[in-house]
Amino acid sequence: MPDRTTYLVLPGYGNSGPEHWQTRWEAASETFRRVEQADWDHPEQADWVARVDAAVAEAAAAGPVVLVAHSLGCVTAARWVATAPAARTAAVRGALLVAPADIDTAEVPELVGFRPVALQPFPFPAVVVSSTDDPWVSPGRARAFAEAWGARYVEPGAYGHLNSDSGLGDWPEGRELLAEL
Repeated sequence: MPDRTTYLVLPGYGNSGPEHWQTRWEAASETFRRVEQADWDHPEQADWVARVDAAVAEAAAAGPVVLVAHSLGCVTAARWVATAPAARTAAVRGALLVAPADIDTAEVPELVGFRPVALQPFPFPAVVVSSTDDPWVSPGRARAFAEAWGARYVEPGAYGHLNSDSGLGDWPEGRELLAEL
C-alpha cells in the first residue's frame, strides 16, 4: 500500500467554524484530519502540544504528515517543533502556517500560558501566510516569525485574520501554497 500524506489541521483559539477554510478543506478530503483539543476556549499549551505530538505519531504510521495551522495553531506547532524528538519531527514534510497569532502581546488571559512564542527553526519546509491588516499580528512580527522558523513568507494583502470573516471560501490560493510544500 503506497504512503498517503495526512494533513493535520491545527485550528486556533476557539476552533475553526463551518465557514473557515480549514473546515472546508477538511470536509473536501479524507486526507485532512483535525487535531481536536480538549478545550478550544481555555487552551493549555502542554495539552495542545501533546495532542499534536500524538496526532503526528499516529499519522506518521501511515505515511508523510503536513501541518495546516491557523493562528494559535501556528504557535502550538512552533512549540511542538521546539520540544518534540527529532524522530517525530522527521515524519513531517512541511507546514502551512497561516495568520500566526502574536500571543506575546495579545491581551487575552487565556493565551498567556502560550508565551513566549517558540522561535526555533522548523526542520522541514514551512510557509507563513499573514495579512497586512491582521489584528492578531503585525506584518513585521509575522515576518520575524517566518525568519526565525526558517519559513517562506507570503503576504496576500488585506484579509484580516485569514479566517471565516475574511471571506476566503475554499481559499484556492492557500491550496496552491499547500501544494508547493
